[in-house]
Amino acid sequence: VQLQASGGGLVQAGDSLRLSCAASGRTFSNYRMAWFRQAPGKEREFVATISGNGGTTYYADSVKGRFTISRDNAKNTVYLQMNSLNPEDTAVYYCAAAFGRVAVTTIRQYEYWGQGTQVTVSS
Repeated sequence: VQLQASGGGLVQAGDSLRLSCAASGRTFSNYRMAWFRQAPGKEREFVATISGNGGTTYYADSVKGRFTISRDNAKNTVYLQMNSLNPEDTAVYYCAAAFGRVAVTTIRQYEYWGQGTQVTVSS
């Protein structure tokens, strides 16, 4: 599976951004998808995940209520809608895929990774 993330940028606190991740190479609905992020000097951390059919989602506590993960299996794309951004959300955001339809949150369970897209939130 090849993943291509896009949509990052520089925004102000309180603004919104939508990240996209286009997948190719396999039957997209057979893969649970997730977003992780890595801030400078910190480990990569889980942000959100979605099951293969889009029916189940999980979020990190730090983004719950502000971020929404979704997918369009017809377009082989997963999205991360980010609202009410704050400077602590500044990081490189990575999309990831793992074979299997049940959503999982552990980083080591993800086999395929996109190249990352930078999100910078100024105060």
